Amino acid sequence: MSIEVSNNETDHRYEIHVDGALAGFAEYRLRPDALVFTHTQVLDAYEGQGLGGKLARGALDDVRARGVRIRPLCPFIAAYIDRHPAYQDLVADRSEDAPQQR
Repeated sequence: MSIEVSNNETDHRYEIHVDGALAGFAEYRLRPDALVFTHTQVLDAYEGQGLGGKLARGALDDVRARGVRIRPLCPFIAAYIDRHPAYQDLVADRSEDAPQQR
């Protein structure tokens, strides 16, 4: 079985393919300061095979290689980061959103 994770920049999502067939995706929005993960889904035919974790790891590894920060609004990606704290450094600091006091 061949598994590949790739960034589909046109559709703004990371995709996982199994033997060339789409098995799931993690959607994102681009923001000036971060890539915002909004939704992750593994297609029904591929559930229970650990592909969600492989998708999250592949996406986060690519984000790290590109030097981008993230905002994990997607509960799946947020939970993955909680279980794998080595990715915590990718999360943009929420305090960066706070208005600056003078």
